Amino acid sequence: MFKKYFNIPDEYISARLHSLFTKTAKTWYYKIRQDHGKHSWPWWKEQIIFKWENYSCRLRMENSFEEAIFNIERSRPMSWFPKQKDRLTALHPDMSGTMVHKKILRKCVGDLENAIRRRCIEPCYAEYYINAMEDITTRTKIGRNWNKPPIDKN
Repeated sequence: MFKKYFNIPDEYISARLHSLFTKTAKTWYYKIRQDHGKHSWPWWKEQIIFKWENYSCRLRMENSFEEAIFNIERSRPMSWFPKQKDRLTALHPDMSGTMVHKKILRKCVGDLENAIRRRCIEPCYAEYYINAMEDITTRTKIGRNWNKPPIDKN
């Protein structure tokens, strides 16, 4: 993709891989590079596809998406929404942007989903959804867990 659209040579692409990977992927990259040395982008692309384009990785990503319910106490909209969007587009690359956003909004429980839908008129970009989520969760109590006060038994 980079070579086709941006006319970037293979050497630059493969040299920047260390900055693209994080956590486990970065560890994997360093180990492969230590074992096999420098290679061109097509070789790295083949290794990446072999490592991560399999059923178990796909299932793990699906499970991560299904388990990810938005909770304002645990995560911020600015990090949560793009992560879910990346997971969903990796699982279903042919899915339209509107469907991706609808599936992600279903992960917002209760009145939060409705409040976001009311703010963002379709078709809407991801930035608008993130801004609406940030605005709603910071300015209102929608999306927060409500704890009942203890009752005195005197």
